[in-house]
Amino acid sequence: MTLPLEGKVAYITGVARGQGRAHAIRLAEAGADIIGMDLCRHIDGIEYTLAEPADLEQTVKEVEALGRRMVWEQGDVRDPDFLAHLAQRGKDELGRIDFVIANAGVMPLYGPRSNERLAWNLALDVLLTGAMNTVEATYPHIVEQGDGGSIILISSMAAVQPMMRTEIGHSMGNIGYAAAKAGVVNLAANYASLLAGDRIRVNTICPTGVHTPMVDNDMVKHFYDNVAGPEDVKVLVPAIPIDMVESIDIANAAYWLCSDDSRYFTGSTMRIDGGAFLR
Repeated sequence: MTLPLEGKVAYITGVARGQGRAHAIRLAEAGADIIGMDLCRHIDGIEYTLAEPADLEQTVKEVEALGRRMVWEQGDVRDPDFLAHLAQRGKDELGRIDFVIANAGVMPLYGPRSNERLAWNLALDVLLTGAMNTVEATYPHIVEQGDGGSIILISSMAAVQPMMRTEIGHSMGNIGYAAAKAGVVNLAANYASLLAGDRIRVNTICPTGVHTPMVDNDMVKHFYDNVAGPEDVKVLVPAIPIDMVESIDIANAAYWLCSDDSRYFTGSTMRIDGGAFLR
């Protein structure tokens, strides 16, 4: 039986763990081969543990266990030359690029260093410029193929709802994260307009909190257990009685955006938020 995405190739950033790994596995289950990257090292100013090389290797193992191929490297989304190199290498080895998921991110919201200007710069550089670098490195390949495709930028409910309710939650990292994620939504709309004539759809997904190492870590737990006040804990609270959504919920949405079922869906934002927008 032919799988729905068989013969297709997806380029995914931040693929070592969390949402990125979920995207890779979900698309591989549907038949796609994967081009993937992750930094897999510490970034100065980030106060939780980032992915390690072993995490990336585990993603590769899981993709290959599904019978799919994966081209992968460690690198930085802030480096456009690296992303372009990986796109070309992936296309040379796998034959094409059909889908792009700009997923790589950091979350310097809380902790002693979150009020440094570095936190603002990191958020903008990784989340917004990194997404732009990813699209710029890949979309010409999809255009050249002439078959259309799908580009997905992972944003956040922070793009559409305030992340700060009191001075307790105020930080350079928090402002930078929200601003970058809002910028990603605008970025996607512009690329959607640019690429519509090539039948390349561009959309954003805006999740509420997702149960990943970026959110489920000591930095976030310390803030909510020891620092946050009653108003601060109301940020991005789902209407459906859950704490967070899971990576597979975002990956399922991304799969739909890559499938032919969404062939005329472009320039839009999907909120996978458990109804947080209602609150």
